[in-house]
Amino acid sequence: MPDTVLLCYCSCPDAASAQALAEALVGERLAACVNRVPGIRSTYRWQGAVTTDDEELLLIKTTAGRFEALKARLLQLHPYELPELIAVPVEFGHSAYLDWVRQA
Repeated sequence: MPDTVLLCYCSCPDAASAQALAEALVGERLAACVNRVPGIRSTYRWQGAVTTDDEELLLIKTTAGRFEALKARLLQLHPYELPELIAVPVEFGHSAYLDWVRQA
């Protein structure tokens, strides 16, 4: 359903790219809100090697109806070759907040 609220996760290499993405997504009305969580440490396999990097995590609140446009814009702006973008439907929450996300 297009009005289903989604919580999207996206890691960024630094504060500047995280801020630029957050501002673009909210400014272009693709997301209602983006929280930046600094100080995460990610360990992953990339091009055959195990790598660990400091990153910032974005918690992006949007709707299913805006997801494809959000994904296209995020992929356009993100500095990584293969950005993380995972969307999880929100099943429960404060209904007034979820309505705000839908209307933002």
